[in-house]
Amino acid sequence: MSSDLLKNILLPEDLKKLSIEELPKLSQELRQFIIDVVSSNPGHFGASLGVVELTIALHYVFNTPYDRIVWDVGHQAYGHKILTGRREVFHTNRKYKGISGFPKPSESVYDAFGVGHSSTSISAALGMAKASHLKNEKDRQVVAVIGDGSMTAGLAFEGLNNAGSAKDNILVILNDNNMAIDPNVGALKEYLLDITTSKTYNKFKDDVWTLLGHLNKLGHNYRKIAQQIENSIKTFLLRQSNLFESMNFRYFGPVDGHDVVFLTKILSDLKDIPGPKLLHVVTQKGKGFKQAEQNQTAWHAPGKFDKTTGEILKVKSDKPVAPKYQDVFGHTLLELAKKNDKIVGITPAMSTGSSLNIMMKEIPERIFDVGIAEQHAVTFSAGLAIEGMLPFCNIYSSFMQRAYDQIIHDVAIQKLNVVFCLDRGGLVGEDGATHHGVYDLAYMRCIPDMIVSAPLNEEELRNLMYTAQLENHGPFSIRYPRGRGVMPEWKTPFKKIKIGKGQQIRKGEDIAILSIGHVGNYVIEASKILAKSYQIDVAHYDMRFVKPIDEEILHFVGKNYKAVITIEDGTIIGGFGSAILEFMNDHEYNPVIKRMGVPDKFIEQGTPQELHHECGFDVQGIIKEVRALTKPNILSNVG
Repeated sequence: MSSDLLKNILLPEDLKKLSIEELPKLSQELRQFIIDVVSSNPGHFGASLGVVELTIALHYVFNTPYDRIVWDVGHQAYGHKILTGRREVFHTNRKYKGISGFPKPSESVYDAFGVGHSSTSISAALGMAKASHLKNEKDRQVVAVIGDGSMTAGLAFEGLNNAGSAKDNILVILNDNNMAIDPNVGALKEYLLDITTSKTYNKFKDDVWTLLGHLNKLGHNYRKIAQQIENSIKTFLLRQSNLFESMNFRYFGPVDGHDVVFLTKILSDLKDIPGPKLLHVVTQKGKGFKQAEQNQTAWHAPGKFDKTTGEILKVKSDKPVAPKYQDVFGHTLLELAKKNDKIVGITPAMSTGSSLNIMMKEIPERIFDVGIAEQHAVTFSAGLAIEGMLPFCNIYSSFMQRAYDQIIHDVAIQKLNVVFCLDRGGLVGEDGATHHGVYDLAYMRCIPDMIVSAPLNEEELRNLMYTAQLENHGPFSIRYPRGRGVMPEWKTPFKKIKIGKGQQIRKGEDIAILSIGHVGNYVIEASKILAKSYQIDVAHYDMRFVKPIDEEILHFVGKNYKAVITIEDGTIIGGFGSAILEFMNDHEYNPVIKRMGVPDKFIEQGTPQELHHECGFDVQGIIKEVRALTKPNILSNVG
């Protein structure tokens, strides 16, 4: 497809040079450009295709970056990035040292707010609008584009509630595509469906928009007639309009989110209406790419694909391939649930990503998708637990941060038996700083009575899950990484693990390495190279638990080794390595201790391998540190 229009648009000011009649063609070009790039450079796909027309209309009507547009969630923003000076570097999207897959203010002045997690836009936009009011910037517009399931989170409603009473000039655009990663759930979904399918409402809506189309011709009667329209909506359509209207928002819509010409006209009209407003835009996730329209969950972030045939391209290997940790979790939970009828699964809109959909297909009545609502997911789990059920609450590590108070207040203080399955633990890769799960070992470790564990491999994950459901252990955390493990033959018989007990992987006399979780596999490989190539004899202990920690192993290590390395795929501030340091200090052992892990800074995007290398705890990094610590001059004065 020719890109005659798109190639001449470097910034939104170039977009404004087009006639409104040219915008549909630009929409086709922008959509095709996203398809072309993402097919070979994997990223989020369906969400950005669904808002192509809305993105163009927003930058056509509003004076960005002076006017603020806050995208929620950030993976809707590919078109926005392309139109705001990043078209030529868009092929580096989500790559190491490339541009971020999400809006990032340090990357561009057009990115009004950093957004990786969902449901933050309304609160942030209200803050911006309030700041503009205090600075007497009466002409600045602030827009929050919330969609892809983000309206199901409590923070969105907290923002709506506050914005409605604050009366500041803010426009909320509800991108209603009935999807998060998986289909939306809950009462709000049904409410929005009622609005979009109501014949009475839509007939009246058409009449309203006909009148609005003539607002600019009404002169001084403009606001009076707008108020009459509002009153008419409240009078005749109370059921449909009461949710947003009751929060003091002027509600407009639903409108076709793929009619770019109509959108520009509506947005131009709404600019002149003061106070909090909500425009309900109906879109189709994956719009313009047949396969993405038909299977929106699979095409949320499909990986590489053939843009002509729509075939998702799989990595081929002649060797047996280990399964993803997520799939091992899903199959194991189903296996355990069939034997233990108290087990239930909870997810905040991540049933496919977490592989809870495996159990959902066979025992749907015992899997609960609560929408993008991590706080509710944890307290809901607490309610299940206090009545004798055994919840496996599966939340991505970085998303669990939003439910921290609920973990402490609703679960830990009451010593409730909730198993927290922290998916995406560690450096997850291309999603970058907002999604790295590097803080959970530290933030779980400091909670009284919390068991904190991480498996070395798939077998250990199965055994930890098996152990967690055998008896009431209270709050129990199991964290594991994104992606594949190391065991092609993973479905081994269950074995009970003693809580707080680690395991010796390798005997050695020169140095001790203590690891937690999947990165212990780097130690296994590095130890072999060190023995063969450098004649360094490494002892390796997979600790399994950060809390309670295996004190028997630590006493032995403290008494017998002059140098100790700790390795974790998490922050070195307050995490596993800190626990080892504290133990050695408390018991007056004095080996040289080197902590390896994620440094005290935010790590950007890249493949996990690239990021592990950057942080220094890949195989080569381990070899380097071991060689440095075993030099005679380093250890000669330690005893």
